Amino acid sequence: MSLFSLAGKTALVTGAGRGLGLEIARGLAHAGALVYINGRREGMLTEAARSIGPNVLPLPFDITDATARRAALAHITSHTDGLDILVNNVGIRDRRDALAFADGDFHALLDANLVAPFELCRLVAGPMIAHGGGRMINVTSIAGHVARAGDAAYTAAKAGLTGLTRAFAAEFGPHGITVNALAPGFFATETNAAMVDDPQVQSFLAARTSLGRWGKPEEIAGAAVFLASDAASYITGHVLFVDGGMTAHF
Repeated sequence: MSLFSLAGKTALVTGAGRGLGLEIARGLAHAGALVYINGRREGMLTEAARSIGPNVLPLPFDITDATARRAALAHITSHTDGLDILVNNVGIRDRRDALAFADGDFHALLDANLVAPFELCRLVAGPMIAHGGGRMINVTSIAGHVARAGDAAYTAAKAGLTGLTRAFAAEFGPHGITVNALAPGFFATETNAAMVDDPQVQSFLAARTSLGRWGKPEEIAGAAVFLASDAASYITGHVLFVDGGMTAHF
């Protein structure tokens, strides 16, 4: 089990005040890492950190703000030996038909879902290279692989994040940095609460997924711990689908 230990490692998980980000942070912390959790609401982050344990610390900042990104990473560097694991989990959703988008709406979504992960990876790459390696994990989506009507902006952003994962795996691999992605399917998070109780959605998942159900938020944690650990030391450029078999089932 030492292959999966993250003892002595420092991680940053963005968008970790609740939902999948919180469960990823919980999993990394339980595996032994010191975990900084990010979000814009300090109170929520403080409560989330308290719910996990003393090795989880709140780090509120807006990932789309270049100055805030640099300040946050400088804070981590000044209090630790450096960042070993970066999990780009923040993602915003704008479920509208493409013709309903106003000028600038798509850019705002791209800033959070694609541009910010690109910049955070670039910022941490140098220090990771100096320390001999690290782990970058991008939380994309099955929407980066399959599409549906009325969700073009999100689908495009997540497909871009999937491509970025492979590109950075190629670029940073020679320096000992692995870059992988998690692609969640339908998870019963707070954001999806209304859909969880919708009988039509339940029927859809029963027919469309191999396991026939919603994913439980905590079921994302093991995949994140695996990709962050030495057990995945020869895996890079990979997208791990955590979707109950949706992308393998028809």
